[in-house]
Amino acid sequence: MKKNVGTIDKVVRIIAAIIIAGLGYYYESWWGLLAIVPLFTAFIAWCPLWAIFSFSTKGKE
Repeated sequence: MKKNVGTIDKVVRIIAAIIIAGLGYYYESWWGLLAIVPLFTAFIAWCPLWAIFSFSTKGKE
């Protein structure tokens, strides 16, 4: 599994996860659990969607 999520992408994913979880909590909805997806992909630095399209925000190694 080659890492394909860069630093800025990680920050955006973490912020999106916080917002999604917060909205889920505010509206008392199970949809807030979707925050797990961007949070997980940010912490492992690998996104399956980016891998399918051979896209990377990591930059040159």
